[in-house]
Amino acid sequence: MAALRIICTVLLVLCALVVIVSVLLQQGQTEGLGSIAGGAETFFGKNKSKSYEGKLALATKVCGTAFIVLSLVIAAIVSRG
Repeated sequence: MAALRIICTVLLVLCALVVIVSVLLQQGQTEGLGSIAGGAETFFGKNKSKSYEGKLALATKVCGTAFIVLSLVIAAIVSRG
């Protein structure tokens, strides 16, 4: 159990670092007054999943989910003894 706890802790720290870096690299979502008139809907806005920002958003979601799951696993391991 000690080895599993160490592995999960190392993975938790790596996920935390990836989440921090990916959030800091993302651009803000504020569009100003242009979003009121629909000016934010451009060609690049429609293909956002294939862009660099889309990949960063996906990395944030995946590592954030892994962080939560690993936190619960570590809590369960620690509570068992």
